[in-house]
Amino acid sequence: MDKATASPDVDGFWRRAPAPQLSALISGIYGYREQGDAMRGLTEAASLTVPLIVNFGSPFRIALGRAPTAGDRYGSFAAGLFAGPVIMDSDGAAQCIQINFTPLGGRMFFGRPMSELADRMVALDDLGDRTIGRFAQRLAELNSWEARLDLAERFAASRLAEATAIHPGIGWAFAQLMQAGGDVRIGALARKLDWSRRRLVAGFREEIGLPPKAVSRIIRFNAAQALAASGEAAGWADIAAACGYADQAHLSREFSALAGRPPTGYGA
Repeated sequence: MDKATASPDVDGFWRRAPAPQLSALISGIYGYREQGDAMRGLTEAASLTVPLIVNFGSPFRIALGRAPTAGDRYGSFAAGLFAGPVIMDSDGAAQCIQINFTPLGGRMFFGRPMSELADRMVALDDLGDRTIGRFAQRLAELNSWEARLDLAERFAASRLAEATAIHPGIGWAFAQLMQAGGDVRIGALARKLDWSRRRLVAGFREEIGLPPKAVSRIIRFNAAQALAASGEAAGWADIAAACGYADQAHLSREFSALAGRPPTGYGA
């Protein structure tokens, strides 16, 4: 890990980049400390991130695809992939360490079918994983954010080093989807593996958490987001064509479904 990136910014945010050998499994490790400003309606669009959050402060209110209510309170939790927006509130007193895994890294780190985490948040106590529980307790006992990031880095790396690798067929199919920006026919992937389509879908639910079609939608959507942010496209029609959407209307529908709002405001 690059410890030079672990310094906090003025807003109470720490960032630790993954070591090159872990970049396919971890996308980042973060520290976050709210300083009294409550968060209201923060919306995170669908992504290929599997987070583990250890919270030392007030719980967040989080809901999938809708505004959270008072009953949607989560302190420390894990979450799988969700093909839709995640909406969050806080009271301004949250403090947490967050490890963001890729889908492959999440499967290896948690060591369980990712269907158990997909489309939901699971409190750490409900995971039934004593090792993760002890890790969370040790984090809470530390007073230094640098020390917390160090511990999170060591723990994640050690656990991944001892983990069972993802099924090679699913790993290959996932890589094909990523390389093609999600623009691959699922039947073609199944034929290359000499599998039935049903077996491929079941394998994705087990190892990734969502079926390959849903994963492809998120990959394509994330590519469109990145292209819009780059400023390199002339407009949304060009982005739709470049990212494999049938037309601009198709792209707009997908943004509404996966980000909770239309593409207006993303920079294209």
